[in-house]
Amino acid sequence: MIAECQPRPVRVVPVVPRDIERVAALAAEVWRDHYRDIITSAQIDYMLGQRYDPAVLHVELERSDVWWEQALADGELVGFSSFLLTGEAATMKLDKLYVRTACQRRGVGGLLIARALDAARREGCRRLILAVNKRNVLAIAAYRKYGFRVVDAVVKDIGGGFVMDDYVMEKSAMENG
Repeated sequence: MIAECQPRPVRVVPVVPRDIERVAALAAEVWRDHYRDIITSAQIDYMLGQRYDPAVLHVELERSDVWWEQALADGELVGFSSFLLTGEAATMKLDKLYVRTACQRRGVGGLLIARALDAARREGCRRLILAVNKRNVLAIAAYRKYGFRVVDAVVKDIGGGFVMDDYVMEKSAMENG
């Protein structure tokens, strides 16, 4: 783990099985840092187990309707995303987008969003949607900066006595960046 994120060229490449442990470790780092004032530690642990268990990631990497991307700076993982076809006509979902805290606000998230938009267009999708915790004001502001707008509010039971209390945001896949 790096303490700072010096400006370095970032490249975005697909996640492959050998990257799973690094992605899961970065997810835990970012979640524990970012969500500690938004959801409980118990919910963070529960959701990390649901979403980033290596077995879960291996299964998702095998699917043809889910894409995982990683942002690398000098070979170091500084962010990642996953996006998927929803089954709803012409809609792709940006399911995960996380950037190491020290590397945020440096365009890494924008690069990952651009890759998701490219994939959406390639797959014939007209819109890219995402869900974001209603209390995650930093992420909401970042998504707005990239042209997303709130289109719905949802509360979803995720098991374990926990819920996700989210806004659904969308952006036209036909727009740039």
